[in-house]
Amino acid sequence: MRFTISGKNIEVTDGLRSAVTDKLGKLERYFTPETEIIVTMSVEKERQKIEVTIPVKGNIIRSEQVSNDMYVSIDLVEEVIERQLRKYKNKIVEKHQDGGNFRQEFIEKEVEDEEEIKIIRTKHFGIKPMYPEDACVQMELLGHNFFVFRNAENDEVCVVYKRKGNTYGLIEPEC
Repeated sequence: MRFTISGKNIEVTDGLRSAVTDKLGKLERYFTPETEIIVTMSVEKERQKIEVTIPVKGNIIRSEQVSNDMYVSIDLVEEVIERQLRKYKNKIVEKHQDGGNFRQEFIEKEVEDEEEIKIIRTKHFGIKPMYPEDACVQMELLGHNFFVFRNAENDEVCVVYKRKGNTYGLIEPEC
């Protein structure tokens, strides 16, 4: 596996680089040797954050973990990615897809009893045209983290969502 390790507001020391390659190196059993793992470490005030991105055949495996200690964040991110990989493997096996960057042994290994994704509730609602700012207000009134609406500016179905730091994001379809 090829690691690309960078830091924002933090110097990536040999110790941190070694911790990342050792901990995330355990994922080697899942991937082919040419798989790229992009790691970004950052520090904001007392928050030690690590972001790991692994592009795999049309998808991205990604995790972001924050703690007071970068080494703890590294441990947490490895656990989350390993859990994501098991779920992704089940998807590949069920749909008989090509594994891409995954080792054949990982894909062929018997599927373990992993948490199955079950939709337990379906909601139907009318989508009325509104501006993104109005959608944010509606989302806040409902107490949700996201809100689906039809954009009055371009008549496309869009999503607004709440971000960290009390900011908002907008997802629009590409034309």
